Amino acid sequence: MKNVLVVTNFNAGRKTAIKYKKKVLDFLIKRVNTFKFIGIDELENTDTAQIDTIIAMGGDGTVNKVLPYLINTDKTLGIIPCGTANLLAAKLGISSNLDKALKILEQQNTTKIDCMDINGFPCILRCGFGYDADIICKTPQTLKNKFGYFAYFIAGIIFALRLKQREYKIHINNELIDTQASCIIIANAANMYKNIVSVGKNSKVDDGLIDIFIMNVKNPISFLFEFLKISLNIKTNTKNVKYLQSEHIDIENSWIATHIDGEKKNLQDIINIKIKKNCIKINK
Repeated sequence: MKNVLVVTNFNAGRKTAIKYKKKVLDFLIKRVNTFKFIGIDELENTDTAQIDTIIAMGGDGTVNKVLPYLINTDKTLGIIPCGTANLLAAKLGISSNLDKALKILEQQNTTKIDCMDINGFPCILRCGFGYDADIICKTPQTLKNKFGYFAYFIAGIIFALRLKQREYKIHINNELIDTQASCIIIANAANMYKNIVSVGKNSKVDDGLIDIFIMNVKNPISFLFEFLKISLNIKTNTKNVKYLQSEHIDIENSWIATHIDGEKKNLQDIINIKIKKNCIKINK
């Protein structure tokens, strides 16, 4: 860690990055040759050729923004969790406590993890359709600023009361699944609500596989029952839910709103999703 770029999102979470900046600045002054702080909107116009470490100081959306500058390079990703969810950090055991997060950066222990490619967009966590997309895309920032991660619990209850099914044609492992689903989650890291629940079976960020979760329930009672099963780690394929894994998946849909690592996207026609193995070097 010699030449460092810190990419900040001062609007993430409860604007925690603003509070953290001075301490991170002091940390870097003592340990690296050169460093630069930029806002997330400045990244596109920043020269990263001489950078060896990019620190994402924000939430999962900030991590997603820096991925194109890291995939299949020798650059290292560092994370200082400042977002609402911080799911990748939770999956990797990176604490939201600033001192502990900085300690991980200081130790410089690295590993390589997978990433997904979704119609050309990089994705390190998950993309979601239906119920999952509604929670991520429609929870107001004001609610997240006020309640933090609990805002997603509130939104989850609200959207569970008005589940909608949509038709999907899913091509996976040489099989066509034609289904009416209320929620589909395609994940590299399948953990949700920090690490409380996971919608994948033994999901790992370095196993070279995509986890696919399909739920087709359409009433709140059935949804609650399935959610309780997930919470208790009871994960079997039934008429209501399916747990699958693959290196590649195609989803046919005329038009759909989704999220990729918490950022809203509009995808259409055939959605092509594939794994990119061991393509991100990361501090953990």
